[in-house]
Amino acid sequence: MTLHEDERRPHSVAPQKATAIPRDRQQGERELAAERERLRITLASIGDAVISTDAEGRVTYLNRVAEDLTGWTHSESAGRPLSEVFRIINEYTRQPAENPALRALQEGKVVGLANHTLLIARDGTERPIDDSAAPMLDESGVPVGVVLVFRDVSERQRAEEAQARLAAIVESSQDAIISKTLDGVIRSWNTGAERLLGYSAEEAIGRSIILIVPPELLDEERDILARLGRGERIEHYETVRMAKGGRRINISLTISPIRDKQGTIIGASKIARDVTERKVAEEALRSAMAALKEADRRKDEFLALLAHELRNPLAPLRNGLQVMRLAPDNADLVARSRDMMDRQLSHMVRLIDDLLDISRIGTHKMELRRSRVLLADVISSAVETARPGLEAAGQEMTVSMPPEPVYLDADLTRMAQVLGNLLNNSAKYTERGGNIWLTAEREGDHVRVSVRDTGIGIPTSALQTIFDLFSQVDRPIERSAGGLGIGLALVKGLVEMHGGTVEATSPGQGQGSTFTVRLPVLKERTEPLAAPLVESPADSSGSQRRILVVDDNCDSAASMAMMLELLGNEVRTAHNGLEAVDLAEEFRPQVVLMDIGMPQLNGYEATRRIRDQPWGRDMTIIALTGWGQETDRALSKEAGCDGHLVKPVNLPDLEKLLDQVQEDRSSAPTVLP
Repeated sequence: MTLHEDERRPHSVAPQKATAIPRDRQQGERELAAERERLRITLASIGDAVISTDAEGRVTYLNRVAEDLTGWTHSESAGRPLSEVFRIINEYTRQPAENPALRALQEGKVVGLANHTLLIARDGTERPIDDSAAPMLDESGVPVGVVLVFRDVSERQRAEEAQARLAAIVESSQDAIISKTLDGVIRSWNTGAERLLGYSAEEAIGRSIILIVPPELLDEERDILARLGRGERIEHYETVRMAKGGRRINISLTISPIRDKQGTIIGASKIARDVTERKVAEEALRSAMAALKEADRRKDEFLALLAHELRNPLAPLRNGLQVMRLAPDNADLVARSRDMMDRQLSHMVRLIDDLLDISRIGTHKMELRRSRVLLADVISSAVETARPGLEAAGQEMTVSMPPEPVYLDADLTRMAQVLGNLLNNSAKYTERGGNIWLTAEREGDHVRVSVRDTGIGIPTSALQTIFDLFSQVDRPIERSAGGLGIGLALVKGLVEMHGGTVEATSPGQGQGSTFTVRLPVLKERTEPLAAPLVESPADSSGSQRRILVVDDNCDSAASMAMMLELLGNEVRTAHNGLEAVDLAEEFRPQVVLMDIGMPQLNGYEATRRIRDQPWGRDMTIIALTGWGQETDRALSKEAGCDGHLVKPVNLPDLEKLLDQVQEDRSSAPTVLP
């Protein structure tokens, strides 16, 4: 039976004679019609969709909401089976779902199903719904129809999904996410908060936020709560919080107010991120930047100092040349100038050698020529090197040796260089007439060698860096004794290569200083040592040779040629690689002194071209260059050079190399420093 008036239905029977209806029955029918109208209006006005059926499950009524959701109108659906109008499937399996209305008809009781139901509208649109059904019973309790009520839950489902996603994000976040009331009471505490702060959710929720606030920052927390109460959002606020057990953590906070539906602020949500690693990285970066600035400052100071130290010997060299030009006939002045120039040139060479040595140590390319050496020989060599400088400064040196011989496994030249540098360093910073002591003492398996002076001393703050490269103790300009600040760094590197240690001590400024070297001692042996080989001085007279000097620096080539001619040799010069090859073929020299860095054709390639010719295979070719690294020596040997000398060359070294190479061309090339 429908909820519409029977009069609206067409009648196929012939009209009959009206029969009088009792007054009571007429009154009852009017009341029933009025009740039906009220029911229709009620169902049409509610927010849920409503469909009614008869006892056979055929549609008798749809309200407006049901029409909108199903796509069927009342007139189109009337009399149709409910399964045609109300099509539902399970949203996960996509299979037909149980119809609650049909079940209510069968069982005669209210049925409510929560079965993840999707309603498929007439046009195929799918909507998630909640549905329930109640049977309509007659006086005997038999179902005469059913009322089906359902609603679109799309918005609710989206809200639930969004809330679930948000909850998952909060729980999976590496950051601590905490909510609290405006009184500071903790209301939520995610897994990130548990990891970061050590408290479980059960331990934290319901307690005051001051649980994690250090005592000295309580005022800060009160200020944060006050700002939140005013509706402020606090972003990237860096502070410190206290984890369980008292451990302090550097964190970055972002805090937002929480509002209810009316917009009233009822609490706050905070995200806390651990920034300890970032803080450490920032501090490391600041330290690195400071170190770079300091290194840059020291570099600038070193370059200025290098210019100063190189100009120091250049000035007397130029002055000596002027004296020799102005007084060529004054033998005494010329001799004195020559000696002075030789000293200054040796000083300049020593500066450059120190720079090269410290570079080799820094790149682990320096090789020690170790042997069993007597400590006394090392000290004697160092004292002999330093004595002229000490005597010139009027300083007195006292040397104390152990009573028994002490042997070292060491490179005699390099260890003498170590002690010589220490003696020269003391001489620089000791007043004229001061005292310097060199003392050696045996201490078990080690020997201790100390150099003590009465000089200006070392401030305590400088003792930790005194052996650093380019390190120099600040001193007044008028007391500056020169130096590049690499001598002590070279000492440290060489001592450590020998397995020893070096340290500096000083009572303070003006109270002198002491440098102490400790080295391992070799065990004594009973057999006598072979007498040390004493090399006889090279014969500077030289035998006459044909020598080709190749150098793109014309002055260097000319001066070398003059020196060799004074020794009785026949000399020609060339100033580039191509000229060297042509002149070698024409002149057929016995010896070629080959520069490396030259225009048109470098020394390596020029050597190869000479070696490719039958007339050039037996020539003695020696690289004479400013390039002195191990790689440079290897390249010259590979190109075919018999030896490698580094400018400025010592004449005895050159004579010795020429004699050795020409005596035995088949032996390995001799390499001099």
